[in-house]
Amino acid sequence: HVQLVESGGGTVQAGGSLRLSCVASGDIYMYNGVAWFRQGPGKEREAVAALYTGGGSPYYADSVKGHFAIPEDSPKNTLELQMVNLKVDDTAMYYCAATGDVPPEDIIAVPKVWETIDVYWGQGTQVTVS
Repeated sequence: HVQLVESGGGTVQAGGSLRLSCVASGDIYMYNGVAWFRQGPGKEREAVAALYTGGGSPYYADSVKGHFAIPEDSPKNTLELQMVNLKVDDTAMYYCAATGDVPPEDIIAVPKVWETIDVYWGQGTQVTVS
């Protein structure tokens, strides 16, 4: 059984920063990878950052490269997302997820591939940029 609990969302002005956190417990290593997704108002869900559960270099969506990053100094069993220079278009519900047997680069590159695999979702944390 896996649990993912996100926190760190909030309201921030454009140009500001937030750091999201996702604390994982349970059999997280049963999953191939972990990822951050977001879904803005009226938009489809988008994978923004993904990496293997065991570590390694993260993969990022083009829409967030250069202003979102998964920090290397995160606590154990915690997936974080550092977001800087936030834009109004970054307004969304952000979800942490444990993803099944698809490489993290494909979680980013292949649209909606997560709909074809086993994914465990966190409850989400709202980010609003004004």
